[in-house]
Formats: sequence, C-alpha cells, structure tokens
Amino acid sequence: MSRLRLQGLACAVLEPVSLQVEPGECVAVHGPSGSGKSLLLRALADLDPHPGEVLLDNEAQSRTPPCQWRQWVGLLPAESGWWSEHVGDHFSGEPAAELAALGLGSECLDWSVPRLSSGERQRLGLARLLAGRPWALLLDEPTANLDAANAARVETLIAGYRRTHAAPVIWVSHDLSQRRRIAERHYRIADRRLIEDVG
Repeated sequence: MSRLRLQGLACAVLEPVSLQVEPGECVAVHGPSGSGKSLLLRALADLDPHPGEVLLDNEAQSRTPPCQWRQWVGLLPAESGWWSEHVGDHFSGEPAAELAALGLGSECLDWSVPRLSSGERQRLGLARLLAGRPWALLLDEPTANLDAANAARVETLIAGYRRTHAAPVIWVSHDLSQRRRIAERHYRIADRRLIEDVG
C-alpha cells in the first residue's frame, strides 16, 4: 500500500502545492487550459525540475533515480509516446488482461503504430502503463479521445487497478460527471493555486 505526498511542490505556473493521496484513493483535478495541470503531473513524475518534494510512502523523489521513480509513479500523458513501428515492441510480455478489459484483442500487438487511431493509442498507452504495475497513477485526461463505451472501460479498469493494488491516483479530467464518478476528492487550479472543491 502506497501513499503519495506532495510537499511544497511547485512548477512554472503553479504556486507550491501540499497534498496527500491515500492508498487506493482517486483525486480529480480540473482547470482551464494552461493552468498547470499537465505540468503538475510532469513534476510528480520527475520529468521536469521543480522545487519541493514528492514522497511515495518513505521513498523521496529527490533521492530516487528518475528511471526507478517513473516505474513506481506511472504517468499517462495526454498523448503517449511511441518509439517503435509495431505496438508489441512497446510491451514486455503480453498484457492480455489489460487489453481485454479495454476491448482490444492480442492481435493489436501486431499492428503498426501509424495505423492506430487516437482512441486506440490512448487505450494502448494505458494498457502499457498498467502492465508495468506502477504503485501510483498520474492520468492526464485518459478518456479524452474515447467514445462513451470505451471511456467506461477505462474507468472500470482503473477503478479495479486502484482497488487491487491500493494505488493512489491523480486524474485530470474536464468532465464534471466523470469526476463525480471516479474520485473521492476534487480539486481545481485557479489563480496559480490548487484549491479543493467542497460541497
């Protein structure tokens, strides 16, 4: 069981943030474009330099090699990166359970990346992330390019993952109804600050 803690973490457009996400808890974040949502997730994933500290239980980001930290704290960006021509090259082993949960068959591992739709890229990016069994999840609008049926598959898969692995989740979403479904706590970014929505 892992607890994710932010201690005075700041980025270029966001004042220092302190926040604790409990094991298995989902926190939703929203705000206008350019407010710093993606930058916050990138700092949490140790992709951008920043003041402040992030801890996963007693493991500090500042004392952990970046490659190790990114295995523990998994980021799904709005657009996943692909570095090889074939989908299967991006997986170690076969993520059959994740693919099936997302409405995809194992044959998709033989597909070429250029032929993927934006929705297929999004679902396969999530399958790739979860196959690595990260201890915490950072999700940047993981259903933005999906129809309702596939968005529901993603929500169900992530809910099951956080229950099974007691993974803390920070989920960026512009969809109010989705935020109400998926998260226990809700925050918005306004005036360079992360503010809890109450009531």
